[in-house]
Amino acid sequence: MSFSPILILHICGGTSALFSGAAAMSFRKGSRRHRMAGNVFVISMLSMATAAVYLAFMKHQTSNVFGGVLTCYLVTTAWLTARRRDGETSILDWGALLFGLAAGAAIMTYGFEKATGRIGLKDGVPIGMYFFLGSVALLAAAGDVRMLVRGISGTQRLMRHLWRMCFALFIASGSFFLGPANRPLRLLRTVGLRQQLFATLLHQNVLLFLAVLPLLLMIFWLFRVRLANANKRKSMPREAVVYSLPT
Repeated sequence: MSFSPILILHICGGTSALFSGAAAMSFRKGSRRHRMAGNVFVISMLSMATAAVYLAFMKHQTSNVFGGVLTCYLVTTAWLTARRRDGETSILDWGALLFGLAAGAAIMTYGFEKATGRIGLKDGVPIGMYFFLGSVALLAAAGDVRMLVRGISGTQRLMRHLWRMCFALFIASGSFFLGPANRPLRLLRTVGLRQQLFATLLHQNVLLFLAVLPLLLMIFWLFRVRLANANKRKSMPREAVVYSLPT
């Protein structure tokens, strides 16, 4: 079986993204290993998503085009957030805002057209998924507006980085584990591994859990970061109040 170079790039990028993403979430945030795994994750995700957009466009798979575009947007803005200092922005953030707004509007419009029957294509994607992804894109764009207007620093900057990276990983894991024709088993068959044992292990409930695992980890880390910040504020000594006596 022959594969095109773009398809090979997509498969390799996706596989590397799943492993490096899992590693990045396992390592201590801010550590050297976390940064290394994060850099590999960003490169892998952008390679995978760019190849996915190209392949989906050639095959007229609109839903995959939207998924790839949204993934690129989330990963890029999350990476920029981690690379910047507190309160720092640039012209790239304005470009990302416009890109996010355009992506969200396009996904929502396509969802409305499918819901009203203007588009009769049956791509196997529930209509609600378009509204879900479109809402995520628009909410992310709203976060861009807030950052550009008011700035972002500290815990808010970390949470912005975390949720965008984790949600992008969710898009990749959902596409892989819940895609058509059981993609994990197809990958095992491609590399020559026997499927009998894996077919038993990788049943639908396991695949569903693996697909939503990035979302569960996202909730965990966001809660942990917010809780740690709250505890840090409580542990800080209060400034002494100085009263001036009348003379």
